[in-house]
Amino acid sequence: MTREKSEIKVVVEGKSETPTRINIKSGKFSMTIDEPEQMGGTDLGPTPMQALLMALAGCLNITGNFVARQKNMEINNMSVRIEGTMNPSVFMGMSSDGRAGFSEIEVHIDADFPNSTDQEIDEWVRETEKRFPVTDNIKDKTRIVVHTRELNNK
Repeated sequence: MTREKSEIKVVVEGKSETPTRINIKSGKFSMTIDEPEQMGGTDLGPTPMQALLMALAGCLNITGNFVARQKNMEINNMSVRIEGTMNPSVFMGMSSDGRAGFSEIEVHIDADFPNSTDQEIDEWVRETEKRFPVTDNIKDKTRIVVHTRELNNK
């Protein structure tokens, strides 16, 4: 069985409002990314790192429920808690040791699978993690190409 390769392009555009705050839009949705006041921001939105973990939680919810439906599994009351640990000194230029991003991300899922065995739940976790697009982008290297131009050269 051959499957045709298809691609979906996701586009996000943003306009910087201050050195810490950007208003971003994707499709018909918009949000503000900012830093807390102690980091020089105005705390009008989540930080970029919070937004990343929020995207991870949203993707887990969608993918997990999709996989459960395909496996004829019922999920009740699923909740997710994600904790990311990072050292901000690299981002702030105070150190070059370690990573600028998260050194570890822990995902905790609390879900009720009323009619499933432990083995079925374990398989659900493996399959969900395997098909999780946001996790895939965090775990595996994704080529990022940065283009820049001066605004007055449009």
